[in-house]
Amino acid sequence: MRVVIVTESFPPDVNGVAHCALQTARHLVARGHDCVVVAPATAASEAADSLAPCPLVRIPSLPLPGYPQVRVALPSRRVAAAIAEHRADLVHLAGPFVLGVRGMAAAARLGVPAVAVYQTDLAGYARTYMGAGEAAAWRRIRSVHTAADLTLAPSSAALRDLTAHGVPRVTLWPRGVDTVRFRPGRRDETLRRELAPNGELIVGYVGRLAPEKQAELLSGVCGLDGVRVVVVGDGPSRSALGPALPGAVFLGSRTGDDLARIFASLDVFVHTGPFETFCQTVQEAMASGVPVVAPAAGGPLDLVAHGRTGLLVPPRDAAAVRDAVRSLACDPARRAAFGAAGRAAVGQRTWAAVGDLLIGHYGDILEAREAVAAA
Repeated sequence: MRVVIVTESFPPDVNGVAHCALQTARHLVARGHDCVVVAPATAASEAADSLAPCPLVRIPSLPLPGYPQVRVALPSRRVAAAIAEHRADLVHLAGPFVLGVRGMAAAARLGVPAVAVYQTDLAGYARTYMGAGEAAAWRRIRSVHTAADLTLAPSSAALRDLTAHGVPRVTLWPRGVDTVRFRPGRRDETLRRELAPNGELIVGYVGRLAPEKQAELLSGVCGLDGVRVVVVGDGPSRSALGPALPGAVFLGSRTGDDLARIFASLDVFVHTGPFETFCQTVQEAMASGVPVVAPAAGGPLDLVAHGRTGLLVPPRDAAAVRDAVRSLACDPARRAAFGAAGRAAVGQRTWAAVGDLLIGHYGDILEAREAVAAA
C-alpha cells in the first residue's frame, strides 16, 4: 500500500500529533508499506529528518504568534505534488487543520481516499486562547472531517463530541504506548535523590506548559508537606508557572529513555488539562507503573479506572487535585496497587497492535472505494 501522511507536526516537535505520526510511519514501513510524510519545516527539522523512517517532504512554515513551538505551514503546491508523485493509494491526515486541509483538498482532486485522525480539541483551545470561537472551530472541524472517507477518534469522549457536532463516519482508534521504553524497571534512585534530597514524595507533570494544560492547578500540591512537584516540558506558560508552583523542579523538555527514567521515578503522576482527546502521558505513566491523577474529562475517562489504576477528579479543581494527591501520599500500598494495575491495563496497547488496527481501517476504506467503482 502506498500511503502519504500529511501531518500538522512531526519530530523534532514534541507533542501528541508528532509522536503519533512518527509511530504510524514506523509501523507502516515495518509492515512493508510504502510511506511518505508531509510536514511543516522547523529550524531543527533538517538534522532530525535523517532519522525518519521514510522520506519526508517539508513545507515552509511560520511560528504561531505567541506560541513559537507550534509551526503553521505556508501555502504550497508541494502537498498535492507529493501525493501525486507518490501515486498514493490513501492519504492519512494527522490532526488536520491547516496543512491537513490542503492535503484533504488535494486528495479529493486526485480521487485518492483519505483518513482523518482527530487529535486536537481545537474548540477547547479556542475557548482558552480567545474566550470565543468555539462554534467557528467546530465548523472547520466538521468541514474537514466530513470530506474524509473515515474519521478516527482517539477516545470515547472525542467520538461523542464529533458525532454530536455532525461529523459522519467516525470510529474509534486509540493510541499505542511503548511498554518496553516505559516500564517500572527504569526507576532510578539516584535521580530520585537529586529531585527530592529529603526523601519527599515525587509528584510529576509531563506536557506542554501552555494555558490549555492548566498546570497551575498543581499549586495546592506544592503546599503539601513532604511532597516535591517535578514539571517536565516547556512552552509559553513556563515563566508564569515558576511563581505559581513554589518549590517545584522544572526539568524542561525531555524525550526518549531520559523521559522514561523520569516517569518511572515518580510516585504519582498528575495530569491537569481538561481538553485532552486522548492523553498519551497518562498511558506512559501507567506503563511505568505510576498511579495517575487526572481530570474526569476527555481521553483520561477511557484510560484511568477510578479507584483501580488512579483517581479521576473534577476538571479545573485545584483543591480536588491536591486532595487526591494527599490521599495517595499517605497510602503507599494503594499507590503500589494502582501502579501495578495501570501497568497491566496498558500491557496490550502496543503501537504494533494499534498500527495493525489502522491498517485494517485502510483496507476497509479501499475495499469500499473499489465496491463503489465496480457498481
